[in-house]
Parts: sequence; C-alpha cells; structure tokens
Amino acid sequence: MRLHQNQIWKKDEYYLCIVQLERLSVTYKEMEDLASRDGKRQTVTKKQFCRLLKGAELMMDPPKNENSGYNFPPEA
Repeated sequence: MRLHQNQIWKKDEYYLCIVQLERLSVTYKEMEDLASRDGKRQTVTKKQFCRLLKGAELMMDPPKNENSGYNFPPEA
C-alpha cells in the first residue's frame, strides 16, 4: 500500500484524509461528511496510521504527476 497526500479513506462511518505525509508521521483529518470537510486533525506515526487503515477502503487517490519520481527523459 502506498500512501500519498490528499488520499481519502473510508473507515466505518467516517472518512480519513491525509493532510501531510512525512517520513515517519502522518497528519490526517477525520471527517463524518465529505461535503462539509469539517473534522479534527491528528498526527500519528505511519505505523499507527496503517493500523488505523486496516479494513478501510480507498475512496479517492490524488492524480499522479507525470514529472514526479525517477522518470528520466528519453535519450536523443
């Protein structure tokens, strides 16, 4: 499982949105309604967040940037 910023996960009756993703920690927002986007932010370790996601469903994945990562231009 790959975590990315702005991913939205559905766990039971609430949604989890990754707000900030760092090397060892995750800041996420727990919301009951996606339309209002009201909720509380929490910061946990990646390990704790992955345990929290157990049984959750990925609702929305942010679009992939074609220029990110190790994509080198083709040689001429």
